[in-house]
Amino acid sequence: MPPQPIMLLLPNNTIISLTFKLTVIPGLEAAHIWVSILFYFLYAIAISGNSMILFVILTNQSLHEPMYYLLFMLSATDMCLSLSTMPTTLGVLCFNIQEIGWNACISQMFFIHFLTVMESSVLLAMAFDRYIAICNPLRYTTILTPTKIIHIGMIIMARGTILMTPLLVLLKRLSFCRDNILSHSYCYHPDVIKCSCSDIRVNSLYGLIALLFSFGLDAPLIGISYVLILHSVFNIASPEERYKAFSTCISHIGAVAIFYIPLIGLSAVHRWGKKAPPFVHTLMSNAFLILPPVLNPIIYSVKTKQIRRAILKVFLKKRY
Repeated sequence: MPPQPIMLLLPNNTIISLTFKLTVIPGLEAAHIWVSILFYFLYAIAISGNSMILFVILTNQSLHEPMYYLLFMLSATDMCLSLSTMPTTLGVLCFNIQEIGWNACISQMFFIHFLTVMESSVLLAMAFDRYIAICNPLRYTTILTPTKIIHIGMIIMARGTILMTPLLVLLKRLSFCRDNILSHSYCYHPDVIKCSCSDIRVNSLYGLIALLFSFGLDAPLIGISYVLILHSVFNIASPEERYKAFSTCISHIGAVAIFYIPLIGLSAVHRWGKKAPPFVHTLMSNAFLILPPVLNPIIYSVKTKQIRRAILKVFLKKRY
């Protein structure tokens, strides 16, 4: 009779001694010190850049407008996303701490998925903001009042919580009896459920449903917003006015691109790239979670004149 697997789920649904093994970049273990330096600088840029955006919006009365309130939400989400993955990623790279406990793993997984849903929702809200600003500018301040922005923020948080909480409930029904080696330096839902020796069809199905009701809904709505924006811009007679109107969307288009392109790539690799080399999964996962927090502050600092002036003002004050 073959040996039975050691189950780590007791009959009363209590999980004991369950750990997962994290990985960073398979095949580059010897170069972890150099990779860790790269990741350290990327996290430093992400946290300092988003902190600066938050600071200048809070301290400058001229930036207390709907567009910048939404940018504040985006920067706060990006910074929290960096903080949720930084401990495990740098722990593996710098100190070779590869094990993560069950409770820590599902907590990290919840916040990563919750924050990515929040970021997608904020990008959708920012697309709506640009649509109102360009297509209906006379009613902009009456439609997007500070109270409405607060309501939008609450809806975004509630949406993320409602979509992601069932993931935790469904995970509680699983048992794990394998090596539990993850292909990322953080806990990601499709990666975690692959380690289970239970039937994961329900978990996989709900993951797909959550994906469709978040990113799968937001991306088309953002696209529709820009179709309407372009239609409105092309109706402007003056080429200079067209450029001026559309230039206010450049930063947002960049933020959408650097969020959705790695996300689509990562989802495609997890669902259809089972035969892809392990480093492909790793590179896509790291790009998905690191690029937006790193690049968003740079894009908005360079392309948004008001943000750039506010940041320069901070540095000039420190200098003199």
